[in-house]
Amino acid sequence: MSDKTRKIVFWITTGLLTVIVLMFVGNSIFNKEMFTSRFASLGYPTYLIYPMVGAKILGLVAIWSNKSKTLKEWAYAGFFFNFVLAFLAELYAPDGEYISAPFALVLLIISYYLGEKDRN
Repeated sequence: MSDKTRKIVFWITTGLLTVIVLMFVGNSIFNKEMFTSRFASLGYPTYLIYPMVGAKILGLVAIWSNKSKTLKEWAYAGFFFNFVLAFLAELYAPDGEYISAPFALVLLIISYYLGEKDRN
């Protein structure tokens, strides 16, 4: 893969990942009733929603900024664990809507792998 193609795929996957995370943030703020009931139906306390929103926003800032390599690594790790646990929670949910978490996980892995050359 050429360097130009790698950068284009990196920016596309990172952009799509950002859209997915911002959709979570937007849903948790603007569709509060639906989102809290969905969160509670999965068996999680609803007071975790706003710390997760804050952490996801900070994680996006860390990924998009080039201030600290360590901070960016931690942001990728946090999103990885979040998406894996979200997939597992959705997998055991009665409705079976679990496509967004694995899709976000694939985008995260591609973004991390292709962006690693720029971080080093």
